[in-house]
Amino acid sequence: MPGGGDGDGDARATAAAGPPHVVLLSSPGIGHVAPLAELARRLHAAHGFTATVLTFASSDSAAQRAFLASLPPAVGAASLPPVPLGDLPAGAAIETLLSVEAQCSVPAVAAVLSRLKSTANLVAYVADLFGADTLQAARDAGVPRYLFFPSNLLMLSLMLHLPRLDAVVAGEFRDLPEPVRLPGCVPVPGADILQPLQDRASDAYRWMLHHGERYRDAAGILVNTFDAVEPGAAAVLRRPEPWRPPVYPIGPVIRHTDDGDDATGCVEWLDAQPDKSVLFVSFGSGGALPAAQMDELARGLELSGQRFLWVVRCPTDGGANPGENYYDGTKSKNDPLSFLTPGFVERTKGVGHVVPAWAPQKRVLAHRATGAILTHCGWNSVLESMIHGVPMIAWPLYAEQRENAVMLCEGTKVALRPQVEGANGVILAEDIADVVKEMMNGEKGEVARVRVMELQEAARTGLEPGGMSYQTLAEVVSKWKGSFIESCLIYL
Repeated sequence: MPGGGDGDGDARATAAAGPPHVVLLSSPGIGHVAPLAELARRLHAAHGFTATVLTFASSDSAAQRAFLASLPPAVGAASLPPVPLGDLPAGAAIETLLSVEAQCSVPAVAAVLSRLKSTANLVAYVADLFGADTLQAARDAGVPRYLFFPSNLLMLSLMLHLPRLDAVVAGEFRDLPEPVRLPGCVPVPGADILQPLQDRASDAYRWMLHHGERYRDAAGILVNTFDAVEPGAAAVLRRPEPWRPPVYPIGPVIRHTDDGDDATGCVEWLDAQPDKSVLFVSFGSGGALPAAQMDELARGLELSGQRFLWVVRCPTDGGANPGENYYDGTKSKNDPLSFLTPGFVERTKGVGHVVPAWAPQKRVLAHRATGAILTHCGWNSVLESMIHGVPMIAWPLYAEQRENAVMLCEGTKVALRPQVEGANGVILAEDIADVVKEMMNGEKGEVARVRVMELQEAARTGLEPGGMSYQTLAEVVSKWKGSFIESCLIYL
């Protein structure tokens, strides 16, 4: 309002004198917190931002607190008030828990934004994939609202097209006679589509559909990937479309901090191994296998005769959801190694090394002796593998990991996937041994190794000034700063 001289205008003018500030809301789980916090770190280091990373009380852990404390002083962290989830049915899917917690936290997010709008140069609000309902708080506060999508373009394309697919697909995805084809993306068999979409009568399905609809409320979507991984999808999604927000591939955004001291002895053991000779076996921060599948994996590694470093977790109970350790997969009252086949550790002592629960993954992937990783295909682990030039054996467990496996094997061609021949989806030892030997010594493994090294270089150059991902984030930053200046001019 020209010549207004009101308190709001004075506050905005005072705030405008400070550095640009962004608020970022992470869904629970270190796999969500880490990339969003690293985005805040990058905004500070490259563009002079300050930031507040909001987390949920349900994801609080010693590991998360230590990670957030490692961020620079310009990147603060705050936990939203606890949300009671006792009314949800027992055994509610993780997607339901995450979605309800975010939806119930809209008033708390609104309070944070209101306070910061009067005390900081607040230029944007960014929520991750389960926080779409909180975009309303930013809209009401007059703050530009964006999404940070921590997965790939295939997964984002599925979410954006889900309302249309819900209307035209009859029956369950797993029963479709033909793969699901999304513009620019690798075709995905229905059975490999995102896990919570496999039961259309479930609460998890309804929540994912809800998020797909709410994504259209964002002013833009930042995606943790880079164009060389999915060039076809990138070409499609970079083109403006009236029915969806602009899409900005800004990755890879991965954990910056070092893994710290190696109390597991992994690095010391790797130091004694030949170059590119070791298969690293890890199912991420929360993945685990049923006991029967653990036995087959142990036998397969032994049959392969290849060197391996295996991060062992306690088996899921009776084949339960392998994502049940989502919030903190390192918590267990039992010794994971006690579940291994008797005699396995002794028989493989010359070529194998097993550690319970956790290993310094970044240091392992960066080690000269690491030749490949057997991974659950969680996107953070995939990006870390690409950045270190390590090809993958795809062993998806839950969430979007089966989609990721299809893309990595059939599209990007940096991974191999074992055959599933056993009852109830069990991968048999002989098939495990075959894919391990092919990856470590075969022609297909060499093709994957060459391809992933190409992506390693593309990731490196893309993040440098002038690179594709760097310039894409700079474009978003320019929009944020411009929006704030426009809002201040209203009061002049």
